[in-house]
Amino acid sequence: MALADIVSLERNEAGIQSVVGILKQRFGEQLQSSKSLREQHSHTTTYLPSQLPDAVVFPHSTSEVQEIVKTCAEFKVPIIPFGTGTSLEGGVNAPAGGISVDLQQMDKIIAVNSEDLDCVVQPGVTREALNEHLRDTGLFFPIDPGANASLGGMAATRASGTNAVRYGTMRENVVNITAVMPDGRIVKTANRAKKSAAGYDLTRLLVGAEGTLGIITELTVKLYGIPEAISAAICRFPSVEAACNTTILAIQSGIPMARIELLDAMQVRACNNYSNLDFEEVPTLFLEFHGSTAGVKEQTEMFGEIAADFGGSDFEWVTATEDRNRLWKARHNAAYAISTLRPGAQMIATDACVPISRLADCVVETQKDVEETGLIASIVGHVGDGNFHVTPLVDINDPKEVEAVEAFIDRLNKRAIDMDGTCTGEHGIGQGKRRYMQAEYGDGADLMVAIKKTIDPDNIMNPGKVVSFD
Repeated sequence: MALADIVSLERNEAGIQSVVGILKQRFGEQLQSSKSLREQHSHTTTYLPSQLPDAVVFPHSTSEVQEIVKTCAEFKVPIIPFGTGTSLEGGVNAPAGGISVDLQQMDKIIAVNSEDLDCVVQPGVTREALNEHLRDTGLFFPIDPGANASLGGMAATRASGTNAVRYGTMRENVVNITAVMPDGRIVKTANRAKKSAAGYDLTRLLVGAEGTLGIITELTVKLYGIPEAISAAICRFPSVEAACNTTILAIQSGIPMARIELLDAMQVRACNNYSNLDFEEVPTLFLEFHGSTAGVKEQTEMFGEIAADFGGSDFEWVTATEDRNRLWKARHNAAYAISTLRPGAQMIATDACVPISRLADCVVETQKDVEETGLIASIVGHVGDGNFHVTPLVDINDPKEVEAVEAFIDRLNKRAIDMDGTCTGEHGIGQGKRRYMQAEYGDGADLMVAIKKTIDPDNIMNPGKVVSFD
């Protein structure tokens, strides 16, 4: 990302004033416009400056969202959907002002269809709340991006996380969506059948659109049976390259791992500091295996043999729930942990994803780039699907340092694309990575613009994100 990526759009002052007045009269206390609340609804979790909406409204139903959208559409006022605010790359900024539609109060679990292994929820339901609701059913929802994000936001950003290597991303786990489109129409993208050959795949069109094509107001997601046995482990390696090559061979060998996460030596040091651990500060893989008792035992033994061939050592296996939770909590807190290595610095999180066969090449080249640039930056990732994150710590008040980090992130994105990968495996495009869409998709990026213009000709749905009208 770069400060040049900040989108500046013309404000519709008269329209905004009219819409705020109409919505205030209709929704009363459900609409708020205090500066502190608007700031909360524009923070970007990046170093890109916040761009505040003019008001925040809290709908409770699809029909209320429809009213909001129709009013904004009439006056051509921007609408910025908001889940829990954990998205990256400036996804909730309001470059032309407008109305932030906060969906957190739409948090009902509408139906759990145990026989069909799916459930219907409103978009404000968080993944933790859903799994708490499911805990006595023997089922669970596996997509785990780390933050306790809302399911609507996770669908909108095509989230994934530590379990994606086995269970896939939100793209594979959303069955259908109900959404309010820019003109106020309510569209249901599919029914609950496990497959369909009927027409265009509207569900996949909206999953990952980052709110630029419509507002998700209901969705059906897949559920899975809780595994009979779960075993977690850590394994240490002499180098990041060795850990990556172990991962590649394990995946190619068909070992059905549920999670396989890489932490470089710097990230292990940070986790030790933050989570009161005492791990050896060397490249480390965190692993988890799901299945039957016999199956998990076989998987772990197979992985151990592969790891040994690449110098992997000091396996530590944990099966107790509290021990596994402690391990994965440390992994989920990795972003917070890295800040302990340079207090006062700004954390800038970015990610890339490449074919698994190019993982070692991309990570090793990126690690070399970090060292040559002189950055303090850790590497951590969901390496089972070729996705990794780099988190430089930056003095935002030092223009030269900011410039160096921006150039590094630019090289990382281009490196991944050149390896037939993507500039983002799960963070999304938002504002921060729009300029890489053409390099990654070529004429496909123009097709995306055409779709956006057809569905949202007035550019009111989360404008300035993903694609550019100019």
